[in-house]
Amino acid sequence: MKKLSWMAVLSCLAALSAGCSKDKDKAPPTGTEPAASKTVAPKPAPTRVKLALDWVPEPEFGGFYAARESGAFTRHGLEVEVLGGGAGAPVTQMVGAGQVEFATTSADQLLVSRARGVDLVPLFAVYQVSPRAIMVHASRGITSMEQVFTGGTLAIEPGAPFGAFLKKKFGFDKVKIVPYDGGVARFVADKDFAQQCFLTSEPLAAKKQGSDPVVFKVADEGFNPYATVVFTRRELVQKSPEHVRAFVEAVREGWKAYLENPKPANDIMAKLNATMDAETFAAVAEVQKPLIETEETRAKGLGVLSRERWETLGKQLVDLGLLDKAPSVDEYLLPEFTGAGAATPSK
Repeated sequence: MKKLSWMAVLSCLAALSAGCSKDKDKAPPTGTEPAASKTVAPKPAPTRVKLALDWVPEPEFGGFYAARESGAFTRHGLEVEVLGGGAGAPVTQMVGAGQVEFATTSADQLLVSRARGVDLVPLFAVYQVSPRAIMVHASRGITSMEQVFTGGTLAIEPGAPFGAFLKKKFGFDKVKIVPYDGGVARFVADKDFAQQCFLTSEPLAAKKQGSDPVVFKVADEGFNPYATVVFTRRELVQKSPEHVRAFVEAVREGWKAYLENPKPANDIMAKLNATMDAETFAAVAEVQKPLIETEETRAKGLGVLSRERWETLGKQLVDLGLLDKAPSVDEYLLPEFTGAGAATPSK
C-alpha cells in the first residue's frame, strides 16, 4: 500500500509539474516580452507643386534651393519642382494658366499683370530692397545719381518701370541713351559709359575684369518695388489654403537656412548654372544679404509684405503712365501673407 501511495504521489507531482509548465507558458506578459506589432497608417503622399523662377539659378533664388535640399519642403508635406527661367520667362502667364502653382517676379510686374486681368496674389518678397542700380566708373568722380544724367552714355531700358521713373525724375536730355545689352564689356572698355545693373550681378562682373564701378541704388531715389516676389493665383489660395501656407513657411525656413550657410544650395545651383563660378556665387550671396534682411524682416520675419509699399508702388505706376488706375491693395494683398504676426523673425 505504501508503495502504491508513493507511486500515486509521484504521479500527482508529475501532473502538477506539467500543469505549472503549461500555465507558465500561458502566463500574461511581464513587460519584458516584445510587444505585439501594431499597424501603422502610411504617411500621406507629399503634394507636388512647381515653382517657376524668372531667371537662371543664382543666389537670388538660393533660399528656394535651400528649402528643397534641407528638407523644409518635405517637412511641410510638399514635393517641389524648381524650374529655372531666363530672359523673358513668361512666369505670370504660366501661373495664371495653371501650368505652375508658384513663380517669382518683381512687384511692379505683378501689378502690371494684374491690370491685364491675371488674378495674381503676392505671398513672400525675398528682396526687401530693390537691387536695381546704375553703375559708373569711379574715375568720373560722380557722387550722386543726379550727376549720372549730366553727361556721358547710359545703357538702360527706358520703358522699364525703373527707367521711366529715372527719366521723369532726372530727364534724359543731357545723357546719350543706348540699349542695355546685359553684359559689361562696353562698360569695361569705356570710362564714360554708365549702365543699369543689379547690385548682385554686373558690378561684381566688372570688378572681376579689373574695372572700378561705383553704384547708385534706384531705391534710394524713391522707387523701391519688392523683387523676387513669390506669387500664385487667387484660385489656388481659395482651393488649397493649407498648401499655400505650407509652401510659404517652407520658403521662409529655406531662406533662413541659406542666409546662415549658402554653400550647400550654391553647390546645387552651380551644377545648373555653369556661367557662374563658386567664388562669384559666394560673393553674390554676401552682397545680397542687406537687401533681404532689414529692420522690418528682423521684427516681422523674412519675406514680409508692407501694405504701404504696395500702395505707393501702385500710385507710382499710375504716375508713370504704366497703369490706368492704382488697384486697391485689398484686391490682392491677403492679410495671412503680409508676414506681420505670422512670421518667425530671423536671428
